[in-house]
Amino acid sequence: MPHTQFRAPALPGADRPVEQVGGHWLLARVGKKVLRPGGRETTSWLLDQIDIPGHTVVEFAPGLGHTAREILDRGPGTYLGIDSDPTAVELVRKLLPDGSHRAIEADAQHTGLPDGCADAVLGEAMLTMHTDHHKLDIMREAARLLLPGGRYAIHEMGLLPNDLAPQTKDEIRKALARAIRVNARPLTVPEWTALAEEAGFEVVAVHSTRMGLLDPRRMIADEGWAGTARIIGNVIRQPQIRRRVMGMRKVFTDNHDHLAGLGMILVRTGG
Repeated sequence: MPHTQFRAPALPGADRPVEQVGGHWLLARVGKKVLRPGGRETTSWLLDQIDIPGHTVVEFAPGLGHTAREILDRGPGTYLGIDSDPTAVELVRKLLPDGSHRAIEADAQHTGLPDGCADAVLGEAMLTMHTDHHKLDIMREAARLLLPGGRYAIHEMGLLPNDLAPQTKDEIRKALARAIRVNARPLTVPEWTALAEEAGFEVVAVHSTRMGLLDPRRMIADEGWAGTARIIGNVIRQPQIRRRVMGMRKVFTDNHDHLAGLGMILVRTGG
């Protein structure tokens, strides 16, 4: 019996050719659910650091909504998902129970939400994909939304070590951009910290792990044995996707000493 091609649900970027779509949405096409650089481990750590039950939580760029599910399981008073992609917004809306929870189509730099409306803000794997100027704009918007003392949890790609040579940083960023078709700009922990402080935050906790998005052990931890087998099968059967995925994996492997998944907890300072 011939194999049937895997059919992903409607996803952001679904109308784009395989060679042009961003790497994270390409992986989603073959069934990968956890698309964060530090995996499920780092997401869980972040959620443990913010006070969710009964509070208002804003999530920037919820994507497929897997972290939204985990937030909802922890009983927030209000969940607000903010995404600029209407397809992502619809995916998240389908997860939300009736009541005070919402998903809104808006840019993270300009959400349109009122000042001081959130107890916690969460963003994963989205700041890395922006220039440092836009990173700062998004961080400032998070600070505006938060009450004093509120927490901003970020999950992003990091560079190691902290004194990595500028030339090496540029080479890694160029290799990532070629592989994932997004102009990724990961930073060292001191560089992330400097941006956070400029935006009005204090960094109070950092969690670092290997950037093993396509590492077999990480995939099994994130997706389970059955999910990993399904993803591998889908990749094998689709040559164009297989070339892209192997290209991404090579960049991650070649730079494994310099790439990390970072979780950071930022506390809004000031009155």
